[in-house]
Amino acid sequence: MQKLKRNINMGFRVTEDEKELIQQRMEQTGIRSQRAYILKMAIDGMVLNLDLSEVNECSRLLGIISNNVNQIAKRANETGNIYVADILDIQSQLKTVWQQQDKLIRNLTKILEAV
Repeated sequence: MQKLKRNINMGFRVTEDEKELIQQRMEQTGIRSQRAYILKMAIDGMVLNLDLSEVNECSRLLGIISNNVNQIAKRANETGNIYVADILDIQSQLKTVWQQQDKLIRNLTKILEAV
């Protein structure tokens, strides 16, 4: 029979209120396994559940900008012309990305300060 790495059993009792609180915190972190949640909390003392939607949005916007730059480069190579409107559009899109990044950095800083 295979030996278990974790061969020591640890247990404790909680009240109904404490059990509910633990389950609420598990739901907040997105961890479904009570064992995994309690082990993580006991070892690390915290669980961070990051909303990375802002990172995904920055990636999406950068993809759009990259596509636009490639289209402008293709047009410039074919015709020798670059349109001011295209450059202004890319500048506007880059400004949006910078704003998203700034918001993301501020939010991450708040998280780190809270830890």
